Amino acid sequence: MSRHAPHDDPGTPDTRSPWRYLWWLVEMQRWRVLAGACWGSLWMCGLILPPYLIARAIEEGLRGGSRTALVWWCVALVVVAGVLALLGVARHRTMTLVRTDASLRTAQVVVRHVTALGGVVRRRLSTGELTYLQNGDTARIAHALTSTGPGVGAVIAYAVTAVLLVRISVLVAVVVLLGVPVLALVTGPVMRRLHAVEAGYRHSQGELTSRAGDIVAGLRVLSGIGGKPAFEERFRAMSRAVLKDGYRVSGWLSWVQALTWGLPSLFLAVVTWIVARMAVTGAITVPEMLAVYLYVTTLIVPVSFFMEGADAIPRALVSARRVIDVLRLRPEAGAAGEPLAVQDGVLTVVVSANSTLARDAVERLPGVVADNDDYLFRGTVREAVSVAEHDEIDLEQAVWAAAAVDVVEALPDGLDSRLEAQGRNVSGGQRQRLRLVRALLSEPDLLVLVEPTSALDTVTEAAVVKRVKEARFGRTTVVVSSSPLWVGQADRVVHLDPSGVQGELEESR
Repeated sequence: MSRHAPHDDPGTPDTRSPWRYLWWLVEMQRWRVLAGACWGSLWMCGLILPPYLIARAIEEGLRGGSRTALVWWCVALVVVAGVLALLGVARHRTMTLVRTDASLRTAQVVVRHVTALGGVVRRRLSTGELTYLQNGDTARIAHALTSTGPGVGAVIAYAVTAVLLVRISVLVAVVVLLGVPVLALVTGPVMRRLHAVEAGYRHSQGELTSRAGDIVAGLRVLSGIGGKPAFEERFRAMSRAVLKDGYRVSGWLSWVQALTWGLPSLFLAVVTWIVARMAVTGAITVPEMLAVYLYVTTLIVPVSFFMEGADAIPRALVSARRVIDVLRLRPEAGAAGEPLAVQDGVLTVVVSANSTLARDAVERLPGVVADNDDYLFRGTVREAVSVAEHDEIDLEQAVWAAAAVDVVEALPDGLDSRLEAQGRNVSGGQRQRLRLVRALLSEPDLLVLVEPTSALDTVTEAAVVKRVKEARFGRTTVVVSSSPLWVGQADRVVHLDPSGVQGELEESR
């Protein structure tokens, strides 16, 4: 694991179920989660104190006619407000760390596993799916962990408020205790429907994005065969369908927001009407009526956390299911035949008359696989080949090892020249060498190169073969190629026959 990673070892996730995965994230930072629960509980329970202090100030200060009592209760109210502010800062800071840890830990275990899978993941998952998993799903999972902090505090504050209300009126306490479950029952079906509609909307968005990418990538072909109008109409139809799904999501979201804000207000109005009637009949005093009103008003905060958790946790479970589905992928699922045997620290060349068989064999290796079809991103050449931060010396060495010095020098601004998507403004051989530069800069422990010099002339290929071996000296490198130049430089040659049986020829170089 890189020294720049959030955790040297993110741990072994529990992939038995989505619930177990979320619980694993909690266990991996149990003390921080416990601290968040403590801060959240203190903050939530502290919100109950101002109504109590206000009621005492009215009872003893205003009605009792004691200016001293009024001053002291007001001072206490100011002090409590200051303490609540500090508790709120501590709670928010701790829960931010909890969410960040969960997000980064999830991203780290997924990246670690995908890297170990090698090429298997290409056949099982699209780039869009992996991108959404790393951006959308990790955020949803992290957000659900809020329930471990203020969520726990909301439960405790709700129970404490109920006890205080029982001391004033059993009827009011029962109404309050039953009110929150009723709110959950009313909003639950609407939230479930929203989640279902959102899932369909995300799927249609992904398909539309993929179609747009296909059209752009094949625009020249479509122009040649006269297919642009047909594809344009299909794209418009898909766009209209996605727009319709977006309207549906907005409609259900508006209902959820209306219920989220409207029902607590309605609940507060009902309780206010009840306590007002009780005050009129003399069942409770006016200060007690005010205290009940303030208690119930304060309860809106924990109730909002209840409703937020009811929305966040189901979303997180769906996202956790996607994560564990990826983590359950195994290299054996990608291809038939025996695993390719690789020796550490040497250059192994795989030779086969069946190119598909050779690709399947190497893609099962737990390393970085660099293929001729790998995507080259739009931007400067420097950005395209150096995804992470690299100094100029490392970049120059990789360019030299890939025999790409002439490629860079031929461009108008060198490494700062603009590169179109998939390197469409350079030749096939130049693209191949730029992809090789990027692969070398990644510096993996195991690098797999699939036909890395197929588009190069003999002289350039010979230079690449020799320089790559020097650049990767002491590290494990596997090359799929039938070129005699690669075979001649190999420390070990593996021959695959059409049935997948391996034959070896080991040589010392």
